[in-house]
Amino acid sequence: MGTDSEPPGTAGPPAPRIGGTPVDGLLTAALPRLTRLMVAAFTAEVPAYAALPREELAGDVTRVCEHGIRVVARALRHGPGLADPGELLPLVRSAARRAEEGVPLSAVLCAYHLGWQLGLDELLAGAGPGDLAAVAATQRVALTQLRLATRAVTDAYLDAREALHGYEQAARHDLLTALLDGRDATEAAARAGLRPAPAYVVLALAFADHPDEALPGTGGAVAARRKVRRARSEVDHDARGGALHALGPHGGRVLLPSDDAGRALGEDWGRLVALVARLADRTGAAVLAGAASAVPAGVPAAVAESEEVLRVARTFGRPPGAYRVVDVLLDYQLTRPGAGRDRLAALLAPLERQPALLETLRAYADSGFRRRATAEALHIHPNTVDYRLRRVTVLTGLDPTLPAELPRLRAALAAHRWGTT
Repeated sequence: MGTDSEPPGTAGPPAPRIGGTPVDGLLTAALPRLTRLMVAAFTAEVPAYAALPREELAGDVTRVCEHGIRVVARALRHGPGLADPGELLPLVRSAARRAEEGVPLSAVLCAYHLGWQLGLDELLAGAGPGDLAAVAATQRVALTQLRLATRAVTDAYLDAREALHGYEQAARHDLLTALLDGRDATEAAARAGLRPAPAYVVLALAFADHPDEALPGTGGAVAARRKVRRARSEVDHDARGGALHALGPHGGRVLLPSDDAGRALGEDWGRLVALVARLADRTGAAVLAGAASAVPAGVPAAVAESEEVLRVARTFGRPPGAYRVVDVLLDYQLTRPGAGRDRLAALLAPLERQPALLETLRAYADSGFRRRATAEALHIHPNTVDYRLRRVTVLTGLDPTLPAELPRLRAALAAHRWGTT
């Protein structure tokens, strides 16, 4: 039996005979009818081939079937292997065309295996009990040729898809850049094969680390790439391929096409909340998102807003999930630049040299101004909480135990926390 490295033209044993006839002759005689059977089987059993234009089936697909039959007939006559390096070139070129047409690789390989099965059925149809050795020899040759063809076709298909993917990614990146810059994105969208959306939802995402990212060596890097790959896949699936994104291990930006900027963050908000939840589930890491929406010309402002919302949510310890301005409105407003914010933050300046007091005050606010919950959170005695709160009053003039002081105290904490992040 020949091998992949067998020199071209190496003579093999005589062609097997079934029913007294050389199998290569059986195959060559059946070539026209067998080709028609193969093409018919592809369209009947492989949906991606049924969707191909008739001229493609009658042209390229038919020619490749004929060539494949001749390759196997040659191998049956002279021995398995390749007669020359270019023998599979028609199959390679056809696989690249299927990749360009968007036919899945699984469909291409299914068609090849189906064709090989029909060819073997043709060869073995007249076999009798005395042909057992010839049947075994025929199957060995046919399977060797199938292995060679599968490898060549798969490599060609993946090479073509990689080249197409690179072009598509570059075109999508150009479209994303145009939108982020506030430029007219019509031409960039056409190059990317997309229609400009009436509006876009902008998500600013922050990914926590997956536990596997702490693995030593290359394991952590592999886990980080896996997290990003799964996030991209989930986003693309949700937007049916229309999403634009720039994502890395720690997060990034996503633009989702939308028909209505207002509705996306209103009645359709649940869909975005669900998407962020699925991202966390798929990546195995906590995900925090700031969201905004706009027509294409307003994307730069929406990006700024979404990232500001994300920063507010992170700074004030919001749990993982998706947030709009309306969801963090008070903290968002309290952190806007201005003399008011600076004066609010300055109220707590005396505590900057007393980190235990500042920590206690923050925990007190986060617990809903409950002393026992604060003590449990800080693992200290409730009396210690009381003592520290009295010290806060002495140093700042703000009394955390008075309900009337709580709004001003909370505002001061928000302004101070923002200024120290």
